[in-house]
Amino acid sequence: MLSKLKKDLRKVAKKEKAKALSRFFKAGRGQYGEGDIFLGVMVPQSRIVAKKYENLPFVHIQKLLDSPIHEERLVALLILVEQYQKGDTTLRKKVFEFYIKNLKCANNWDLVDLSADKILGAQLFRQMVSCPKKMRTLFSKLSSSSNLWERRASIVATSYFIKHGEFVPTLDIAERLIADKHDLIHKAVGWMLREVGKRDLGTLESFLLEKSRYKTMPRTMLRYAIERFPEPKRKKYLFGTM
Repeated sequence: MLSKLKKDLRKVAKKEKAKALSRFFKAGRGQYGEGDIFLGVMVPQSRIVAKKYENLPFVHIQKLLDSPIHEERLVALLILVEQYQKGDTTLRKKVFEFYIKNLKCANNWDLVDLSADKILGAQLFRQMVSCPKKMRTLFSKLSSSSNLWERRASIVATSYFIKHGEFVPTLDIAERLIADKHDLIHKAVGWMLREVGKRDLGTLESFLLEKSRYKTMPRTMLRYAIERFPEPKRKKYLFGTM
């Protein structure tokens, strides 16, 4: 089954796309995706392959996650998402634990963004009532990790909470990551804050204004967070005159 999956991926691969994807996901020397290898398969095609092999056993998923090929890791994560969303309580727990164990294999922003909220976020949301301490502990561990992708996963995972009207985890992790040095974290935090603002503008503005966070947070983070603000108000935030 695994060999068939790999063949199916290669059937829809395009060499010219591989070069473009390598540049887009910063796979060059010294860049955050250094060493990543691309076949040249776009996400819609990867989803089709993942759907076809959604019952792939963990032992084969593990081999895909350990692959140096980006699209093979992506398909592995998309399969885990399928299994989690269609599984019962027992399977969801197994998928979640397997995902956490292999989270460092989601080592580019698309791999995180296409899986973190749907597995990590969804499971921690379920734990919010039954095991709140366990939820907070894992969020704290990931958001303080030295691994860039674990930190990004911690904030992106809160998207699931936001969609269900719960903003506290997002704001807590945003506070933790506000001094982070990496641009990919700035973008992710700003993105999640913007999502909070879409649902509750007052909550977003309270967060920005409290302790004058809007003056001290990275500019990219702020720009993402206030992207949908009316232009006059947006300028006030950017120029620090709120």
